[in-house]
This record gives sequence, C-alpha cells and structure tokens, in this order.
Amino acid sequence: MSITTRAPSAPGLTVVQPGEGRRGTLLPGVDVIFKIHGDHTGGALSIVEHPFAVGALVPPHVHHEEDEFSIVLEGEIGFRSEDQEVVLGPGGYIVKPHGEVHAMWNAGDTPARMIEVISPPGFDQRFFREVVDLNEAGPPDPARVGELAAQAGLEMAQPDWLADVVDRYDLTPPPTG
Repeated sequence: MSITTRAPSAPGLTVVQPGEGRRGTLLPGVDVIFKIHGDHTGGALSIVEHPFAVGALVPPHVHHEEDEFSIVLEGEIGFRSEDQEVVLGPGGYIVKPHGEVHAMWNAGDTPARMIEVISPPGFDQRFFREVVDLNEAGPPDPARVGELAAQAGLEMAQPDWLADVVDRYDLTPPPTG
C-alpha cells in the first residue's frame, strides 16, 4: 500500500466554524469577518464575509490586481460594475473582474450578508485588516486610509452613476476626507 504525503509547504486542513473569524468595521454599516487567508490556500485565494446594514454602501473603486467573486447569503445586495447593475438575493453569485469600477450596497430594507472570494489573496491583509485596525483605534485619518488603499492597489472612483444609485436605494455614503 502506498501512502501519499503532503509537501511541507502545502496547506493542511483548515476549519472555520460558524461565528468564527475576526470581525471588524471597514466603513459605516459595512463589516468584514476574516475567514480563510491566502496561507490557508497555498496562495490561491482568500475568503471574507461582509455584513451590510440597511443603507450601507461600499463606494465605487477599482482593484488593479484582484478579481472578486461574491455570493449573497442574506438580504439583497446591489452591484454595479462599469455600466452593468444587478440586485442579487440569497444564492446569487457575481464576478467582479479587476480593472473595472464597481460598487456594492444593501439594496433592501433588512440587513444583508455576502461571502467574498478574493484572488489572488492578500488584499484582505493589506487593506481590510489595516482599516479594521485603524477603526478599532478610533476614527481613522482619511489620508492614512488613502495611503493604505494606494499601497494595496485600490483606487477610489467617482463615476457619474453614483448619485443615481445613492438616490434610488436611499444609501448613506461613507464620509469623505
């Protein structure tokens, strides 16, 4: 009988039980729960969970390195990527490719929640974790958040369609610097 062994650098079994994972605030009304890190997947991807309060908005931005794959678990979440817009309920999936201006928001009247798969991994550590740490220390300095975004390859955007989305869904945009 032959026994196959795992290479020393390959990740082993990772288990994250319901309710586990560090939780913190990214933006008013938008949290992040860290679930699977890149070192758990041999550098393939990372996974986070995002709870959205009613009226919460992740403002338009562009990832220059990461593709994001989102799965809605609860509520309704709106997504806009360039000129395409959709609202998804539980069980809906969406791919947000890098290089496209996109935004996400709670499109309903109850809290919402989604899973986000990020590939390649690292954005969760380079940006999300740093912003959570800043928020835990008190109101973050917008200039520091901007520096972290630039270091993580994240560019904020102000597309023409933003005001319409905010109005139609009665959203509360995060404060600006």
